[in-house]
Order: sequence, then C-alpha cells, then structure tokens
Amino acid sequence: MRAAALGLALRALWALALSSLSNTLAVNNSGRGIINVASSTNLLTDSKNVQLVLDPSLQLLSRKQRKLIRQNPGILHSVSSGLQTAIKECKWQFRNRRWNCPTSQGPNIFGKIVNRGCRETAFIFAITSAGVTHSVARSCSEGSIESCTCDYRRRGPGGPDWHWGGCSDNIDFGRLFGREFVDSSEKGRDLRFLMNLHNNEAGRMTVFSEMRQECKCHGMSGSCTVRTCWMRLPTFRAVGDVLKDRFDGASRVIYGNKGSNRASRVELHHLEPENPAHKPPSPHDLVYFEKSPNFCTYSGKTGTAGTAGRFCNSSSPGLDGCELLCCGRGYRTRTQRVTERCNCTFHWCCHVSCLNCTNTQVLHECL
Repeated sequence: MRAAALGLALRALWALALSSLSNTLAVNNSGRGIINVASSTNLLTDSKNVQLVLDPSLQLLSRKQRKLIRQNPGILHSVSSGLQTAIKECKWQFRNRRWNCPTSQGPNIFGKIVNRGCRETAFIFAITSAGVTHSVARSCSEGSIESCTCDYRRRGPGGPDWHWGGCSDNIDFGRLFGREFVDSSEKGRDLRFLMNLHNNEAGRMTVFSEMRQECKCHGMSGSCTVRTCWMRLPTFRAVGDVLKDRFDGASRVIYGNKGSNRASRVELHHLEPENPAHKPPSPHDLVYFEKSPNFCTYSGKTGTAGTAGRFCNSSSPGLDGCELLCCGRGYRTRTQRVTERCNCTFHWCCHVSCLNCTNTQVLHECL
C-alpha cells in the first residue's frame, strides 16, 4: 500500500480532532459554514436537523464513515472528543521521551511518523482507536448518542450480597463502532495494513480489559446489606498507562503466509514474530516492523524535530535526564523568575484572596 494512502481513516480522524469542530467543521442552521456550498457528500445532519458542514479540502471522512455518522446521530461530537483526549494522552505519556508525540497544524497532525512502521506509529494508532471507543462508550451511557444507551444486559443477582443494576458503560457498542469507523479505510493485505489493524484492535481491547465493576450500597442506617453494581469505563489515563507499557514491550513482526489453502483463506495473512524464538503477539500487544528513527536531531526526511531546545532534568539518570534526552550534546542552564498565586484563603461568602509569590526556577535546556 502506498505511503500516501497509509492510515487514511486515521488521518481523517486526526484532522477532525484538530478542528475541534470549529475550524474544519462548521455548525450552521443555514447549512453554510467555512465553505460556500454544502454538497451531498460533505453535508451531515444531526438529530436536531442542524447541518454539519465538512471542509472538502481536507477530505476528512470516507463514504462509509459519513454513513456511520448519519446512522448514529450525536456521535460526531463524541468521536472528536475522544480523539482530542487521545492526542493529549499521547503527549502526556511521552512528555519525557526524545519522541514526545509532537503535533502540528494540518490534516496529518502527527507528521511523517505515521508513514513508518515503528513503535511510535503503533502507539499512535492504538491510542487513537482507544480514544474513539472510550468516548463513544461513555457517550452512550450519558445519552448523547441516539442509537445507543447504557448496557442493560447485566441484570439480576450477581452474588450473595449484590445484584446487577444501574447504568453500565456500553463498551460493546463503542468497540463495534470504533472498529467500523476507524478501520474502514485501511485497504490491502500487506504488512503495514496488518500492523495498523492489529494496533487499532489492541487499543480497543485495552479499554475493554480495563473495565471495572462499581457498586452502590443499600441498607438501613447506611449499612451495606445489598449492593447494586454496574460496569464502568477506566479513566483514559489508565488506558494510556497500559498502552505505554505495551509500547515499551512491543513485538517486532514480519509478514506471515500460511499457504494457499482456500478453506483457510481468511487466516492466510498474519503477523509472525521476527525472532522465531519469541512467542506470537497477543491481541493486546502492540506490534511494529521497523526500527524507530533517530529522534535526537532534526531530519526533514523522517520528519523528526530533534531534542534541541527541550528542557531536561539534570539530576535524573532516566530518560528525562539531560544526558539521555540531550543525546550527549550537553545543555545550557538559565534561571527565570516566575510569579504565581500562593497562600490563598477562602472568605465566607464567597471569594478567595491570594498573595503573589515570586520564585526563581533553574531550567536546563538541551543544546
């Protein structure tokens, strides 16, 4: 599959998230937004008959994606919110790494790294897919999407002193929609295609596997004679933490082919560990097939910005330390005075008074 066509669905999602439903997505009762004429291919209508106009110059959504949005009124805002959350989480997880999940203004928000098959590419696909699934599942239980509700399938006794009830987050709908929406434009049967789909699914599986049971007590005088329980989504920070761990332990894979038996055609194309001594990757693992580029210095070819100008921790021996983050080039130290609010006091009723405190901060910057 050509690099230009890589991750078309995901690029559309990134552009949609970057727009925050304001720049590339205009909401207007007259059907006119940032473009003069809304055609049938880029005009969507939500549940309140408000037209959502997509900028055709970005080619945001495929035909199948537009169809899915039409079939699920209210879901577009959920998708955008989930993607924005995923981008923020990516930046937080890699804030102390040489590759710190940089983004830019434009439809391909993560830059040229998505044209590769390295660990960082794997994490981008996984966290973005997880963001869509997580946001859609939560929106269902909040009543923001007309085509789904809470997951009410768990009913009746669950144990000797508790029973199922309440409003469980609809993870099954979130996973199904995420698979249909995010994976819809991945075409082909090559190694990059299999890697993208695997990492998309790993992101969704992580959200599913981190679901937790929550309960509420019932009884006289605050006792907990009986509990009502439901399933709740994890925080997205918990999802990001798990995916970051799997990034560190990602499996390097090659393209596998089991032969030409027609009966098993669906299973012909699969991923195998590059090292035959390693076990095959599980559905939860992140996979990649090429070494990461050198993130130390700027490269227009690979799209890496380098670490010059990044702040580091001079006392840390870890990845955020100046020796590793600055790639051995050294660093400069400077001080700056920062004024912040401090010693705040709440006064009844109702205002807060604070003092202004000025501190001197020592900053270390990579050369």
